[in-house]
Amino acid sequence: METAETVEVRVLDAAERLFYGRGLQAVGMDTIRAASGVSLKRLYQVFSSKDSLVEAYLRRRDRRWRAALERFAGQRPAGRERILAVFDWLHQWFQEPDFRGCAFVNSYGELGAAHPGVADAARAHKDAFRGYLAMLVAAAGAEEALTDQLVLLAEGAITTAAISGSPEPALHAREAARALLGGVG
Repeated sequence: METAETVEVRVLDAAERLFYGRGLQAVGMDTIRAASGVSLKRLYQVFSSKDSLVEAYLRRRDRRWRAALERFAGQRPAGRERILAVFDWLHQWFQEPDFRGCAFVNSYGELGAAHPGVADAARAHKDAFRGYLAMLVAAAGAEEALTDQLVLLAEGAITTAAISGSPEPALHAREAARALLGGVG
């Protein structure tokens, strides 16, 4: 018999693929059941509601997204190069065949006003991303105000790439970030 943890992973894998690819409202629990191969009864034993599954999907996606970014950027020297690596990582992400923009913006746009858990997950993700950039900016010895400018460049690149279907916005944002960094080490 499968453990609850194994079932949870299968369900979250299916939910992530479906929610990110089709949207939260377009995907029902029966579709997730079929995609995960888990009975509906078992699915509801692990996630008591679609809302709880959506929130778990967003929490896991946040952890995975930020970990991948931090691993990638962490391979670059601290300072200016690590900040620019954020945009290099975005460029790679934008080229993935299933790229659909920011899962948190998409989810917030669908349900945020009516679903506090989604709104909280979106805010937490954006706050954590800002915090990561703030840490990179401080480590580079740059002015704190640069953090919010870099956040806007990254967020704008994500949205523009999703709408345009092109990875190029990451490169444009990288060049703008380079200009903002000026003589920062």
